[in-house]
Amino acid sequence: MKRKTLLMLLVSHLSVGAIGFAVGIYALPILIAPPPPTAHEVSTVSSQAQYSAEFKKDLKGSDAFHWGQGQVSVGPEFITLMGKLAPGPDYKLYLSPEFVETEADFNRIKASMIQVDEVKTFENFVVQVPEDVEISRYNTVIIWCETFGEFITAAQYK
Repeated sequence: MKRKTLLMLLVSHLSVGAIGFAVGIYALPILIAPPPPTAHEVSTVSSQAQYSAEFKKDLKGSDAFHWGQGQVSVGPEFITLMGKLAPGPDYKLYLSPEFVETEADFNRIKASMIQVDEVKTFENFVVQVPEDVEISRYNTVIIWCETFGEFITAAQYK
């Protein structure tokens, strides 16, 4: 084979492999996600919440692949979302004492935040708040992609 043909084959195969890998990273969390809680389950738990807020798609740090929208309810035992998140891997829910809407802001004050738990569904969620977390010490719920260090969304609840 000619050198040019080998080079073209190598480039094309590596490109297809890279695209397949990227699609796999994006699709795998969707494929392995547990079923989301029903609207009834979320509303039952959120009826005991002390605070509410809203995830909005138009935050500075959000884009076509990193966003959330819907009603967030925050209580001493559970944090819920009645809405949707852009699918992705390794989502974590944080509570912050300050509203942030960019990766830079998140990283700047990460030391003052508390990681509550993982978020494993992309439509509705119910996350249990650990007993030692005092929600009144914070004012913002943040969804963060830990693996890629990506800001997903945030909502200020007080």
